[in-house]
Amino acid sequence: MKGIVFTEFLDLVEQKFGLSVVQQIIDNSELESNGIYTSVGTYKFTEMVSLLTNLSNLTKIAPNDLLKVYGTHFFDALVKNYGSILNTYKSPLDLLASVDAHIHVEVRKLYPDAELPRFEVTKHTNDTLIMIYHSSRALYAFAHGLMEKSFEHYNQASEITYKLLKEDGTIVQFEIFKK
Repeated sequence: MKGIVFTEFLDLVEQKFGLSVVQQIIDNSELESNGIYTSVGTYKFTEMVSLLTNLSNLTKIAPNDLLKVYGTHFFDALVKNYGSILNTYKSPLDLLASVDAHIHVEVRKLYPDAELPRFEVTKHTNDTLIMIYHSSRALYAFAHGLMEKSFEHYNQASEITYKLLKEDGTIVQFEIFKK
């Protein structure tokens, strides 16, 4: 997992809960990296799971709720670092529909070893997008937060629902409607 995912996660934790909580979740986690991350480094997914689990235990907030908030936070980092890519799209539906065909292609240019989810578009109209999320990491709540924030970025209202197609969250159908 790319380091930017860790650095932004710890930034969010500091903003929302304070530096002492950042230190607590690092101390309570068994981290090969010792909690020292660079945005361009690569780290084990198990470290993120450990940090997230410890944050959830400490705050009593469900992991998926934390991941969704983190997705909205991470979108801001994408705008800051890769805004030129996002600016090529006129609407959030077009942006989301192009994740695999364009966005992830660009990510792989920067990070060839990145393990990215796959999004299969099954319907795309001016007002509706239906996508199937595929990822062994089951971070669909993170993706949901990114989707919600993309609509906010374009100043558009939306309704986003999802259905687990596999109980473990590795395959999820998102239905996204522009309001």
